[in-house]
Amino acid sequence: HPLVQLSKMIRWQEFESSFSKHYCANNGRPSKSIRLMSGLLILKHLRNVSDESLVMQWSENVYYQYFCGEQYFQCKA
Repeated sequence: HPLVQLSKMIRWQEFESSFSKHYCANNGRPSKSIRLMSGLLILKHLRNVSDESLVMQWSENVYYQYFCGEQYFQCKA
């Protein structure tokens, strides 16, 4: 699947290195993973969809979830 291939081409660790300094480990609500947030933003622009539509599609699409770094299929957003 194209998203599986694309996910293997992206250097996710660079996103982690660049954005991790903006996350606080001990303040407020636990954050989502940087890979998830970066992957969702990439998918949003690739598919040209709204945030709401993307979340709905993510909860139904195993390829979106794999692209965003999930190890197992999640039924809920």
